[in-house]
Amino acid sequence: MMLIIGEKLNSARKQVREMIENRDVKAIQDLARNQVEGGAEMLDVNSSAASGDKEENMEWLVKTVQEAVDVPLCIDSPNAEEIEKGLEAHNWDKGKALINSITGEKEKIDRLLPAIVKYKCAVAALVMDERGIPDNSKTRVEIAEKLIKVLTDAGVPLKDIFIDPLVVPIGTGDKNGLITMETIRSVKEAHPEVKIVTGLSNISYGLPERKLINQVFMILTMSCGMDAVIIDSTDKRMMAIAKTAITLLGEDNFCGGYIQAYREGKLTFEK
Repeated sequence: MMLIIGEKLNSARKQVREMIENRDVKAIQDLARNQVEGGAEMLDVNSSAASGDKEENMEWLVKTVQEAVDVPLCIDSPNAEEIEKGLEAHNWDKGKALINSITGEKEKIDRLLPAIVKYKCAVAALVMDERGIPDNSKTRVEIAEKLIKVLTDAGVPLKDIFIDPLVVPIGTGDKNGLITMETIRSVKEAHPEVKIVTGLSNISYGLPERKLINQVFMILTMSCGMDAVIIDSTDKRMMAIAKTAITLLGEDNFCGGYIQAYREGKLTFEK
């Protein structure tokens, strides 16, 4: 079943950055509740762009969010110390945390692997290394294989590994969407237990009608084997499309989820 990860608690957004800096508990918790009510089963939290003590900001954000909602968090930061502080603050009674992210870069592996082993969290692994983001699926799959081996050798179960095939804007290369989809298919064929996760919105960067591109791309990636998406779960149209796609892909027993969503008024197609 597709895991929906709410994307909006990210300090890259000016509004959220200011909420964190001002310690605006109500605004943060309202944003968390709205995403869960929209259908998110996990929330991405990123405080890295906020001013002040980075680790303190992450600890505050994690605790503030989990006081309001009963879902696990995706601890998102380029900084290993921030990630570890988020894992330390995370309420494990609400589910297993996911960290976002590790890459094929040796330095990043060395810095994060001890925390992954210590907390027994799930981990998103990006298919890039010291060379950057590969411009072909073959190299991305090779990096994925390397990451899967490093993580499983350290004792991480396959089911806790989320490979991020990476999404590069289609406007910068007309094969970028295809490369992502080919990577998903190859990894899933080789490792059915490994999960695939990515943020979809990069695909439409710089183009008009971005929501339309994101929606179609989500369906295409789901048909290739995508297991989890980081999206705006308050977007009713996106969520309606996701629920419908899950049903059409044979992951909704007797269409029960679709029928329930219809009865709850969640299959709206308002733009």
